[in-house]
Amino acid sequence: MAGKIKRMSQIKQLLRLYKQGKRKKAIARILVMSKNTVKSYLYKIEGGKFDVDELLKMDDPQLEATLFSGNPSYKDERYEHLKSKLDYYTSELDKTGVTRGLLWREYQQTTNNTYSYTQFCHHLNQHNKSRRPSLKLYHNAGEKLFVDFAGKTLSYVDKETGQVIECQVFVACLPYSDYAFAMAVPSQKMEDFIYAMVCCLKFFGGAPKTIVTDNLKSAITKANNYEPTVNQAMEDLAWHYETTVTPTRPAKPKDKALVENQVKLIYSRVYAPLRNETFFDLASLNKAIMRQVKLHNQTRMQQKNYCREEKFLADEKTKLAALPEEDFQIKYYKTLKVNPNNHVYIGSDKHYYSVPYMYIGQKVTIIYTRSLVKIYNDKGEKIAVHTRDLREGRYTTDSDHLCSQHQHYISRSPEYYLEKARRLSSTLYRLIDLTFKQDRYPEHLYKTCDGLLSLYRKTDPGLFHHACETAISFEKYSYMFIKNIIEKNPHQYDIKKEISKPLPKHDNTRGANYYQ
Repeated sequence: MAGKIKRMSQIKQLLRLYKQGKRKKAIARILVMSKNTVKSYLYKIEGGKFDVDELLKMDDPQLEATLFSGNPSYKDERYEHLKSKLDYYTSELDKTGVTRGLLWREYQQTTNNTYSYTQFCHHLNQHNKSRRPSLKLYHNAGEKLFVDFAGKTLSYVDKETGQVIECQVFVACLPYSDYAFAMAVPSQKMEDFIYAMVCCLKFFGGAPKTIVTDNLKSAITKANNYEPTVNQAMEDLAWHYETTVTPTRPAKPKDKALVENQVKLIYSRVYAPLRNETFFDLASLNKAIMRQVKLHNQTRMQQKNYCREEKFLADEKTKLAALPEEDFQIKYYKTLKVNPNNHVYIGSDKHYYSVPYMYIGQKVTIIYTRSLVKIYNDKGEKIAVHTRDLREGRYTTDSDHLCSQHQHYISRSPEYYLEKARRLSSTLYRLIDLTFKQDRYPEHLYKTCDGLLSLYRKTDPGLFHHACETAISFEKYSYMFIKNIIEKNPHQYDIKKEISKPLPKHDNTRGANYYQ
């Protein structure tokens, strides 16, 4: 009876003919099998003292298990001895430097009757598989999004330097339809991971109920089987898109087996077709990746009469939550003390932003994105908002945040002083207007104007008017000149008058003809 076991339907026909009293030779002729094969089956039935009627009532798997009960190797005395040590050998494999070869040599010293190295490894592997059974997971439409980074990178060439720039590849899929997304990013850092997540959700056109991510630092601050800690940026993204984050268990890739399999498909359907192409920037690389991902999503799936894209559009797209109008921008959080110049310094930007002066010396919370800087006091009240500026060493200042003295100081300009003088005195206005028409340093002129305004407040209007007219007449646009007129002797200087006096007559007069 060596060789392949006959189908159980044939064995049942053999049993019926045997029960009818047919001879072995007749049974072999009817069933078109050799007489020795018939003999061997009947010998097994007669030797095992099986009830033929009971055997005929059994289903095919039961009949096969009854007549051919397992591999004889599992009934070997050697197996019983090895079986008692398999748990120990499995635990030892997790230790540093322990190999199957080392364990096999130790096993050989425990008894004289041992398995060969190949059989030893076979039984050890079978034991490991039985201890780690797999569970088939079923997914609902729009419920989960699996994300991961591929282990292998893609690259582009810098045009200017010729340097090959390696890029990480972000991969995601919706497990219900297996609809896939992939893109290259500069690194696995938080900023690049969040940017890839935003692009991924825009590609799908909606957000799932939860995002299942690996325990990478870009998403998870502290990995834990029961209560992992999600970092602030990932929590903010989940809140923005009204979804949640579900980290996998540490070292349990089967928790997101579909995206692990998707990575393998991306290798063959994206990496391989692009292996001979050269790209000179990240944008062109991503354009090529999206072209191949589209073809992958439109390829018919094995043992199914539809492709991933058809399944996604038909059953899953409408189950995703609508995306907000604005894309998510990663938020950075800092707690800083307001400097004496009522500005805070963001070190990553090397830039200063103003805060209302009454908060000088206090600690404030700063939340900034790619475009905005928001500043909050210790009560959670928003006290300042600025457009983010990446120019190093610069100041972004809102004049309303300054005290009155500082507001006056930075608001100074010729127009400021002219408007102020116009409201006070026409003579003062003329004087300040002539002052600014001089070719002098503006800061000095501002101080002169401040002095003139101070004199105006302290001096009798008539006297001040006379002093201004005198200064204009003598073309002395000076604070000290006017102050001397007011304090010492207002009548010391007479206003210059243009007096026309004819030239005296004499014989030494040359006319115009002389110069021709």
